[in-house]
Amino acid sequence: MAGLRKEKPFEDLRRTSQKLVARIKAEVKSKAEAKALRERGAIGPSKPDPIQELQIKGKKLVAKIQAEVKQAKIDDDARFLKNWFDKPLVTGAVSPSSKALARKMASYVDPESMGPVIELGPGTGPVTDALLARGIAEERLVLVEYNPEFCKLLAKRYPKATIVQGDAYALEATVAPHLKKPAAAVVSSLPLFTKPEKLRLALLNRAFALMTPGAPFIQFTYATVSPVPRKGADFEAHVSPRVWKNLPPACVWVYRRLQA
Repeated sequence: MAGLRKEKPFEDLRRTSQKLVARIKAEVKSKAEAKALRERGAIGPSKPDPIQELQIKGKKLVAKIQAEVKQAKIDDDARFLKNWFDKPLVTGAVSPSSKALARKMASYVDPESMGPVIELGPGTGPVTDALLARGIAEERLVLVEYNPEFCKLLAKRYPKATIVQGDAYALEATVAPHLKKPAAAVVSSLPLFTKPEKLRLALLNRAFALMTPGAPFIQFTYATVSPVPRKGADFEAHVSPRVWKNLPPACVWVYRRLQA
């Protein structure tokens, strides 16, 4: 099992790259100046070429950054796998949502809408990243996570967001105290099928009570049917095409309360 990676693993690399760029700018201000150096014999076969040296260092730096990025992805997968083995009914997935699935979920949130955006079960933050990329300000995010290890990770990765450790199925007690205005959306990665139908439906109704009229409750599932029972429902439901780039493939359901 891979160990937990250090937070902000790229800071040293960024500083190194900044120094490298500064050296390049200082030693060679333009291609014309480099050409002049060669013509004067200041650099050549018998003398080290500072440009080539810096290019080699730059390539090594890029390779190191790529390795760090790959390791960060492995470590997030390891976190999910470990927590799935420990508590499979709570974690629900063996790996974080793919970027494709996260983008699909975030696409149903209107960045121009008013109010906070509640995310249930953010885990290590793949959907959170997609929400930020969508244009949702970090300050608007209310991340509700049951796992204390993930909560610590989220607090470091998203310091401007509101991190709430608690039971997402008890939204009145867990989330309501942190809301100053109705929510613009609820985005859920909870494993709903591990809960009874009545509890799933109760969660949806609690979420509707915290949101502005017509706001979406967004839920992904690996199943081919709605994770919230629809028989006799007072809400409308829309399902996305299946996201085949996610493993396993998943689809996104969007629920909105019917207006009287």
